[in-house]
Amino acid sequence: MFAIVSIAGQQFKVEEGQQIFVHRLAANEGDSLTFDSVHLVDHDGRVKIGEPNVSGASVKASVISHVKGDKVIVFKKKRRKGYRKKNGHRQSFTQIKIDTIKG
Repeated sequence: MFAIVSIAGQQFKVEEGQQIFVHRLAANEGDSLTFDSVHLVDHDGRVKIGEPNVSGASVKASVISHVKGDKVIVFKKKRRKGYRKKNGHRQSFTQIKIDTIKG
């Protein structure tokens, strides 16, 4: 059984027991979350497609931890002008575990 769900502005294909990284959510570690914007549910070959969401479907997840991603280096340069700018960035993520898919 899997579902396609929108979490923090992105769509994910999720299964029960799966752990995924999503953009930082405003929740504490150990909290339970419910996502109602489920676009598709597949249960043993029976597919329900929403327009845009499947009515009555939801995905329950629990927050495992908050982490930071790998560092991304942004380097800008213009040749022969002496212009160089170096900047770094680390994205904040939330690791969640999919508990149940109701659909």
